[in-house]
Amino acid sequence: MVARWDSGAEVMRRLLIVVGLLVIVPIIEIAVLIAIGQVIGLGWTLLLMLATSALGAWLLRREGGKAWRAFQADLAEGRPPGNAATDGLLVLIGGVFMLVPGFVSDVIGAFFIAPPTRRLARVGVLRAFAGRMSPAAATSLFGPRRVKVRYGQPQHTAPAQPTTPDAIEGEIIDPR
Repeated sequence: MVARWDSGAEVMRRLLIVVGLLVIVPIIEIAVLIAIGQVIGLGWTLLLMLATSALGAWLLRREGGKAWRAFQADLAEGRPPGNAATDGLLVLIGGVFMLVPGFVSDVIGAFFIAPPTRRLARVGVLRAFAGRMSPAAATSLFGPRRVKVRYGQPQHTAPAQPTTPDAIEGEIIDPR
């Protein structure tokens, strides 16, 4: 795995983003709770919040169990467990969001838990983390990756290097 040290400015920028989110997200949650409470009433709002938290707990248990079984199956069959591990992590994050009181966090949590939207989130997570790893580490964790193939003459921005016309650049992956 390739180690990457962030500059002090980068760390400070990330810290400010986290602090900003910790201030803004509760304000948005409270505003949404007040708006829904004004429309359907306090009792129904509280009941709906409890129902979404219960739904989140049920989905966490159901989808988390599926992700755990897929992770174990990948390990037992010798496949890279990256996708199953990522799914498990996304289900855990989504479950935490759904257990937190509030409707905005419930929508975010449902995005991470529901299988169709979880696939979209997994693609984003893989792009974010695979770019920070060496190609060998990413391949061993997540398995072979798809690449785009373009036909025709190569487009060189650097000075042309002598190449064999039949040569194909790539990475060899040992199937064992």
